[in-house]
Amino acid sequence: MIHQSYPAPSINPLQRLHVYNSLMMNAERWQLAHEYHRHRQNVHYQSLNEPGIVCGLGVRVIAPPDEAPARFRDQRWLEIQPGIAIDVEGNPIIVDPSIDRKFRIATAVPTTGIITVYLVVSYVEPQNPGQRYTSDLIREWFRFDEKTTPPTEKEVELCRIQLQPHTVAILNPQDALFPNIGELDLCYRTQAKARPQAVVSMATLFNTSDRTYYNLSYFRKSVESLYPALQVAAPIAQISLQSEPTEYDLIYLTAWQALNLEPQQLDICQQYLQTGGVILIEVPTDSTMLTGDIKNQIAYHFGISLQSWQELSRTHPLRTQPFLFAALPRINEQSLQILNAGGIVLVEGDLSAAWGLDDHLTLARNDIRTAQELGINILSLALQRRQMQQWLQ
Repeated sequence: MIHQSYPAPSINPLQRLHVYNSLMMNAERWQLAHEYHRHRQNVHYQSLNEPGIVCGLGVRVIAPPDEAPARFRDQRWLEIQPGIAIDVEGNPIIVDPSIDRKFRIATAVPTTGIITVYLVVSYVEPQNPGQRYTSDLIREWFRFDEKTTPPTEKEVELCRIQLQPHTVAILNPQDALFPNIGELDLCYRTQAKARPQAVVSMATLFNTSDRTYYNLSYFRKSVESLYPALQVAAPIAQISLQSEPTEYDLIYLTAWQALNLEPQQLDICQQYLQTGGVILIEVPTDSTMLTGDIKNQIAYHFGISLQSWQELSRTHPLRTQPFLFAALPRINEQSLQILNAGGIVLVEGDLSAAWGLDDHLTLARNDIRTAQELGINILSLALQRRQMQQWLQ
């Protein structure tokens, strides 16, 4: 599954038809009245939900239909199951069983490399609403498309297929979770669901190790399951801190990255903290001297005196929102220490190492989950701090 943040509805006033006695009703005014209700419904959907597939709309490989011309009778035919989806504007896309749902993939195979073909469905506005029809009803329609660029926000992905030179036939996957080239890939379909209350964006520096970055990515994926009200934007960015990273709510630094920041980068960090950002710094377990050096650096450059976990109030967001922590957890039989103040969270211990899979696969599930919940509390703190600072501005 992919994680994607969708735009909130535009902040435009709703305007409805002014109705009064003796108002002459015509087609234009009738259309205005219906557009108001439709717009209101779309705003409601966009505010509380995300687009995607509601039910059905599966895809399977089929034999060429009998009516297909001879030149198109190849192994590239698909059939889409009936179903319902909703697009980003809240428009329902209803594919009913009565229509022809066969589709042929026409994209040519590449001469070199691999090309990805996306099969999407999108809502189609009825054409010429003012035209006279033989029926009193106009159907809201849809269309299937294949494309070689990722779907737009108004398109709902049904499947994708990777093609390489000499790919002759499109096949159903032998293993649906791990499709091969030339097989239908259904792993990237999105389901319609409730919209998270907020999307948090994270970044780290370019020289972050692969292992740490993988652990951050595992953590990002866990947030939606453990606390659906939050979602972390994908992917986690890698930045250089050569300009103020105002688009990120939280920046992760290792201890060595923090100690080796250049004066210009330290100035940028200070500006970032003033705009409501949060910097998470992680120090390895049993590195008391390293922790002392970072605390001195923070006090000297930022004028911030960090508070220990024991000094935090009982109602502090790190302790209570959304998960309740009295004592700090132990990771790999080692205690954590957390210090916080002024938008800086300093963790002494291997917190991020417990967000993902360790090399020997020995971490207990409870340790991983507890570490991820504590991480979500840090994200929640970053979100609250950034939002409140923006409201004040």
